[in-house]
Amino acid sequence: MRLYFLRHGRADWPDWKKPDDERPLTEFGKKEMRQVAKFLNRLKVQPDLIVTSPLPRASQTAKIAAEQLKTKLRKDEALEPGFGISELRTVLKRHGSKILMLVGHEPDFTSVISELTGASLKLSKGGVALLDIDPESEEGKLLWLFPPKFARKAK
Repeated sequence: MRLYFLRHGRADWPDWKKPDDERPLTEFGKKEMRQVAKFLNRLKVQPDLIVTSPLPRASQTAKIAAEQLKTKLRKDEALEPGFGISELRTVLKRHGSKILMLVGHEPDFTSVISELTGASLKLSKGGVALLDIDPESEEGKLLWLFPPKFARKAK
């Protein structure tokens, strides 16, 4: 199965006074995610489904990707901060697709990718990783990883 991990875009609000879980994308974050989504479209990325954390910064990121990739979108609380291998199992059972894009948070995504592949990496805000995984053995191979700046440079 193919599994895309898309980290939410920038949501850094220096004077944010509300709960962290309510932070939306910044204007730059929205612009950058539109660039990333267009880049994914040029790469012919076609997930069967995009599943996102319900937190605003992730769901806004997922909506941008879903619109560009013309893909269905669902929210799943399992992708909230604290996401790990057991939550991944739940998401895979719940949404059973051959090609799935997950939208969520760090450090969770890096930990899960590392556990599945043994890779040492950092998924930057707006970054995307593609894994080929065997859900039964919970082992996978990291096929590619790119930060959002790749999308800006690849016109």
